[in-house]
Amino acid sequence: MSSSTPASNSTAWTAKPALVPVASISPWRRTWLRFKSQRLGYWSLVIFVSLFAISLIGEVLCNDKPLVVRYQGHYYFPIAKEYPETQFGGDFPAKTNYLDPYIRSHIESNGNFAIYPPNHNYYDTIDYFAVRPFPAPPSASNWLGTDQFGRDVLSRLLYGFRVSVLMALALTISGVFFGVLSGALQGFYGGKTDLIGQRLVEIWSSMPDLYLLIIFASIFEPTLWLLFILLSMFGWLVLSDYVRAEFLRNRSLDYVKAARTMGLSNWQIIWRHVLPNSLTPVITFLPFRMSAAILSLTSLDFLGLGVPPPTPSLGELLQEGKNNLDAWWISVSAFAALVVTLLLLTFMGDALRNALDTRNRGSAFGGAK
Repeated sequence: MSSSTPASNSTAWTAKPALVPVASISPWRRTWLRFKSQRLGYWSLVIFVSLFAISLIGEVLCNDKPLVVRYQGHYYFPIAKEYPETQFGGDFPAKTNYLDPYIRSHIESNGNFAIYPPNHNYYDTIDYFAVRPFPAPPSASNWLGTDQFGRDVLSRLLYGFRVSVLMALALTISGVFFGVLSGALQGFYGGKTDLIGQRLVEIWSSMPDLYLLIIFASIFEPTLWLLFILLSMFGWLVLSDYVRAEFLRNRSLDYVKAARTMGLSNWQIIWRHVLPNSLTPVITFLPFRMSAAILSLTSLDFLGLGVPPPTPSLGELLQEGKNNLDAWWISVSAFAALVVTLLLLTFMGDALRNALDTRNRGSAFGGAK
């Protein structure tokens, strides 16, 4: 009689796969992945940052001075230092005009040479040696033409974009600071603080801000600091309401009650606990606040109440295009730059809002819910 055990009664041992620990993803990393998965907003951010970085090195790209000059065996850097024209064979100890054909003939002959920027024009330089009347259409020397004063449109567009973005960044930072401060105090303390604060905000927001800006800008001499102060006075109102609502909601949650029982002060609770959990409207607000700031600055410049001349700006270019309808390249260039800037900021804001929406949490991981 066989003593073998049937196969059906044998015990089969199956090796279980080893559990691989999955690294946890921080909330900010998860938000970035969700933002990056939205291609339109992500590439809008890349393009906007690239354009802003290019504008920051505008002196290297658009300038009426050479980057480097080798003259009689010595090297000079006109982009960083002013030289009198007698240094390059001129007759007067005045500032060198590198557009002067006489000066150029000296620094480009007899073994001398000069390295010029890609666009050999500056935003406030008038080429008195030009052979075409102003405004002149696009050409090899002026890629986007010249305005009514003979200034290069491309250089003014590049520097105007930089001024607009820097002003918008400054206004956004000030708006976030005052908006978060006002909304946090009202929402966290509530009661009379919230009641009085809301009445003051309602009174201030009911004022016609554009008309006040026009009045102040017409009374005082327009400067960048004056425009910054005037625009900052109204830029925090919208964000204040959002932050107030978030603080009113979060202050009644359990983690705030637990922090109080542990003896934390109100400032510690606000800074360490409530504010980090109320940043969603603040972050979502940033691109749209920048768009509003650029539009406000452009409107004042278009009305002639913005940055003082000869500082370039998009609104000033639009005004020149309106005054010179036959010079289509001025208005088309300024309008295209403004539209592209606002579209990029809008796409970034929409993508950022979707990335911070917890209902889309799985969109960054192949659509897994």
